[in-house]
Amino acid sequence: MASILKNLRLITDPTRVRILRLLRREELSVVELQEVLGMGQSRISTHLSQLKKQKLVTDRRSGKNVIYGFNRDPGFFPSGLVDALELAATEVDEISDDDEAMNLVLAKRKDKARAYFDELAGKFGRTYVPGRSWKALAETLLKLMPPMVIADLGAGEGTFSQLLAQRAEKVIAIDSSPKMVNYGAGLASKHGYDNLEYRIGDIESPPIDDNSVDLAFFSQALHHASSPLKAIQSAHRILKPNGKIVILDLLKHQFEDARELYADVWLGFSELEISKFLEESGFKEVEITIVDRETDPPNFQTLMAIGVKVSA
Repeated sequence: MASILKNLRLITDPTRVRILRLLRREELSVVELQEVLGMGQSRISTHLSQLKKQKLVTDRRSGKNVIYGFNRDPGFFPSGLVDALELAATEVDEISDDDEAMNLVLAKRKDKARAYFDELAGKFGRTYVPGRSWKALAETLLKLMPPMVIADLGAGEGTFSQLLAQRAEKVIAIDSSPKMVNYGAGLASKHGYDNLEYRIGDIESPPIDDNSVDLAFFSQALHHASSPLKAIQSAHRILKPNGKIVILDLLKHQFEDARELYADVWLGFSELEISKFLEESGFKEVEITIVDRETDPPNFQTLMAIGVKVSA
């Protein structure tokens, strides 16, 4: 059991209040915390060490960086302590500036990924992308029962969207790269897919109405999300009751070069992680299967997960 007195002492320091409040909003690296707080690495690392010692923050390695997060376990950070933290934050003058700086840092993350996909526009079919397996896509198609209204989240040029549009009632293709969207929309127009609509948007907050689609689909998109959980929660929001989510993504791997080569934020996911994301988002009848194993190094594997938004 965490010591309430020790934890209360920790959040009497304004800098630690700022750090905890930021991490409660989003996982961040020390470099990103430096950008937001305007402080040196040594000072921030000292505070993080104290917070980690009391298990108020968590850490995980992501490539060359260590990513810190807010420990949401009520055993270490009970709701009363959260309330005390927020109350203490009202007395810290820099809090409003922190929020604005945080928005800029998160925007930079998205810009990096967007720039990568802008460069790929028009080249996707000729460029290797890990996990982009037609066998995996075919396995998924067998699970579909058109006609449906389908959201292709993180669609890229929309190669799969156009396949779905041949049978679906309507397909909404979402991607954050304007060039990808423009290229895909041009192809849809060229091929006469009037039921295929491209929209610029973030998969963590897709511009789609609540309870409006039958199927929410992620094809090798989730590992590019800053928060995969938020993306899956948004999919639950836009699905109609009894609608389904389908996820095709890489099984967790150790190929670190993927971060630089493919702008991957996550090195895939374990079956357990995907299962927890789906269950925490409210999905039921979850099924997870490995649908493809590549024979060439680094031997990527593709998992398929399906869940149902059960009507209330």
